[in-house]
Amino acid sequence: MEARAVAKYIRISPQKTMAVANLIRGKKVREALAILRFTPTKASTVIAKVLKSAVANAEHNYAMDTDELYVSKICVDQGPTLKRYRPRAQGRADLKRRKTSHITVVVSQKEV
Repeated sequence: MEARAVAKYIRISPQKTMAVANLIRGKKVREALAILRFTPTKASTVIAKVLKSAVANAEHNYAMDTDELYVSKICVDQGPTLKRYRPRAQGRADLKRRKTSHITVVVSQKEV
């Protein structure tokens, strides 16, 4: 049995978010939340929010025990890129790419 939560269109680069996601993959939920609490990045707060949502879904929808949950799968996919222009010297313009992420967290119970 597994429960999942998804956050879409998060305004953080997927590359930066994947670095934080790799820290908690396969860990127990309590340990993962502790790691995220002490990781000083914007991505860690967003991933912690999605992880808490997945745990709440597991508890409410499937009546799972929250102490036995672990992060079975976490994936970060690239969302649409927002394109913005920035004025430069001599009438030129630079293209700024604002990347977005889709974060999916799946938690499940350990098989006995």
